[in-house]
Amino acid sequence: MTASIALPHVIRVGSGASAELAGTLDSFGLSRPLVVTDPFVAGQPFFQEILDLLKKAGLSPGVFTETVPDPTTAVVDEALRALREGGFDSLVAVGGGSPIDTAKAVALLGAHGGRIRDYRAPVVTDAPALPVVAVPTTAGSGSECTRYSIVTDAETGEKMFCTGLAMLPRAALVDFELTMGMPRRLTADTGVHALTHAIEAFVSARANPVSDGLAREAMRTIFAHLRTVYADPGDREAREAVMVGATQAGMAFSNSGVALVHGMSRPVSAHFGVAHGLANAMLLPAVTEFSVPSAPARYADCARAMGLAASDSTDGEATGALVWELRLLYQELEVPTPRGYGIEAERWWELAPLMAEQALASGSPADNPRVPTAEEIVELYHYVYG
Repeated sequence: MTASIALPHVIRVGSGASAELAGTLDSFGLSRPLVVTDPFVAGQPFFQEILDLLKKAGLSPGVFTETVPDPTTAVVDEALRALREGGFDSLVAVGGGSPIDTAKAVALLGAHGGRIRDYRAPVVTDAPALPVVAVPTTAGSGSECTRYSIVTDAETGEKMFCTGLAMLPRAALVDFELTMGMPRRLTADTGVHALTHAIEAFVSARANPVSDGLAREAMRTIFAHLRTVYADPGDREAREAVMVGATQAGMAFSNSGVALVHGMSRPVSAHFGVAHGLANAMLLPAVTEFSVPSAPARYADCARAMGLAASDSTDGEATGALVWELRLLYQELEVPTPRGYGIEAERWWELAPLMAEQALASGSPADNPRVPTAEEIVELYHYVYG
């Protein structure tokens, strides 16, 4: 099987990378970007500094600050209107996965028209969209390097998964300095989200030698530093390591896909308003334990990459350590169960069959080592409730 590898044209990583935004846009011949972000980021000092640098360089940026967690079609439509009314030639996404996914969707519609529903999976859109430069401010989604965007239909609540090269940013500026003010809860949830990307990329049915290398390094880096950055949010070395690991994990799953954890997490986010990263964190240990028997060698290699098992350990020893350590991490990072999050049991049980159907319809569970039935997914939802 031939693997198709795609990455942004430009990836700049390190302290101060965000200051290179104006030069990056200029190198592409772009001068009128619409900067897309959320209200929280818009209020941070670094955001104004980014705008000032663009203006000093002679560029004419516009600003859209109304993105929301888990982007919706309503917000995409508002941003698209701003893009067209301002005559902008590109988009700059500053923020976590939600602003980046919003900018990708707007870039797609700005170039090709229609509605996002027209582009949801299984449709694959490889025709170029408007250029997007992604400047992530969280270490989690990896969206700055992926060919995916997820947008919720404001009318139906459906989480629409859009894929193709049209969704891949032209450039990514990965500056860990922008994550230094992240709250501990967001640090934990986005960090486990990134770890999930790396693990699922490695065990996916579409894994390949390139994605494997990226996923191994991402697992090693994230697992080694996530507890530290949660305990001490000001630890610069740990911040940088987790940020780089999240980007590597994004590169990995963009080129191999994700699996059951993501398939199950999207309906949880859609129905209960749980942030995407946290929904993944809630599910990772249980889904890993469910999946291990179908790919013990691959999961054992995950454990070895994360330093949880010796190179000469048996697969059984390594996978046992992996499941055990993921549960410990879950506890130490204080990841809530759905019950602990405040979701009512009756509503959870009621929606579990529908969520299982929606998880399977997303296509991600088909790449899981153990492809579940709808009934098995319902059982997993019951198990993780808490």
